[in-house]
Amino acid sequence: MARKNQENNGEIELHIYSISTSITESIIFLDEVEGMRILPIWIGPIEAQSIAIRLSGFPSPRPMTHDLIFSLLKTLKYNMTKAVINDVKDNTYYALLHLADGQGKTIHEIDARPSDAIAMAVRFGCPIYVKESVLATTQVLNKPITESEVLKFREELKTLTPKDIIDQLLKHKMDRPPLFEEKEKKDKKEEDEDPEETNE
Repeated sequence: MARKNQENNGEIELHIYSISTSITESIIFLDEVEGMRILPIWIGPIEAQSIAIRLSGFPSPRPMTHDLIFSLLKTLKYNMTKAVINDVKDNTYYALLHLADGQGKTIHEIDARPSDAIAMAVRFGCPIYVKESVLATTQVLNKPITESEVLKFREELKTLTPKDIIDQLLKHKMDRPPLFEEKEKKDKKEEDEDPEETNE
């Protein structure tokens, strides 16, 4: 019943599919639970680290910022019921934290960056949603279908840099084959430009 209500609100449930990171930038890939689309969102390396650490199951030696906020909310007897990526403007995504009081009656909607909303969602163990209107107006990737494609896709995501994906987004070529074909062409060009040593 709850899932049907979310669909009526135009909200699609997402899972964290993968995180690609470099020194200066990171991308989190969110895939729809009952669909084929993957939403890539650029986030800061610190936020990516905060999400990854929590997902790894290994606690930080000292509370990070999101851990502190989590502890404060729990101490004040607030619970986060969901995170919703609700808008995108000029390539900037917006999100809302849905917080409930101790009795679960009063819901507060708090404006947040998607990266912070996701970091808090993984700490509270609550679902992540995106408005269908957001998916309809932004570039998305297509999820692989077969098990072998899934494994290959995950491995290729590890080698793609955020710049590789940015280049594809700017060219509006987000279908899976062109994305990876472009990466393969780039790698081959670099190999060709790097002269191999010859045996004497």
